[in-house]
Amino acid sequence: MTLDASYRACRMLVRRANSNFAWTFRVLPPEKRRGMEALYAFARRTDDLGDSQAAEETKRAELLRWRDSFAEALAGATSDPLLPAVVDTMGRFDIPPRYFLEIIDGVQRDLSPIAHATFADLREYCYLVASAVGLACVHIWGFKSGAVFAPAIECGVAFQLTNILRDLREDAEQGRVYLPVEDLQRFDVNGDDLLHAANPAGLTGLLDLEFQRTSAAYEKAAETANHLAPDGQRIFSLMFRTYRGLFDELQRRGVGILSERVSLGWHAKLAIAARSMFH
Repeated sequence: MTLDASYRACRMLVRRANSNFAWTFRVLPPEKRRGMEALYAFARRTDDLGDSQAAEETKRAELLRWRDSFAEALAGATSDPLLPAVVDTMGRFDIPPRYFLEIIDGVQRDLSPIAHATFADLREYCYLVASAVGLACVHIWGFKSGAVFAPAIECGVAFQLTNILRDLREDAEQGRVYLPVEDLQRFDVNGDDLLHAANPAGLTGLLDLEFQRTSAAYEKAAETANHLAPDGQRIFSLMFRTYRGLFDELQRRGVGILSERVSLGWHAKLAIAARSMFH
């Protein structure tokens, strides 16, 4: 497969996925846009392997094969249509391979029953499934100094905590509770409380704590923009404002997020895009 064909395969996967963020790639020049499509394709393929309906043992084996395919591609030999573009993107933008391996690690961690004993454990999970992707993005976008990495990590944590809070009830329906066990015990909250919005006093205390932690991560994450090249500042602003807008709505609804899934309408997204492009 030619390199151009591989990049086309990545682009087609991005289009089929219909991601909320795929449209933001358009603010980048062509080479960086292609790099983002290759990165997204890698992350999407990895997620899809973990989210399949296959048995856990089968999914682990498929992720191991995917890891091996990635290693082979780095060595110059692969038959996978996505990986030539991924490897080319890594070389063009000097992206460390460990970020891609950490993305796989994060999906593998999701295969086992979720139980984060402490917030530190949850932060580590957020790093693997979100911050590692963000760090790879920063290399594609361009940055002025290594000072970008610490706030970029916080950005991944903030985004993933927002995802977890938005999906609390849906995850609980599948027997998944990502919030730290120590926090649940502190406020005497269990999975049934999340499913049925029971124990309002405990849920209010629990959510207030998680909102505070997420807000603190957003405050640190905002510094990322100051260390990015202009191309990166534009796309980062779009992503950051969109996720921050979603988080602000979650905070506003409080315990109500357990009754109805929160999302931003197209009017809100359009307003965010306008502010990001002209400020």
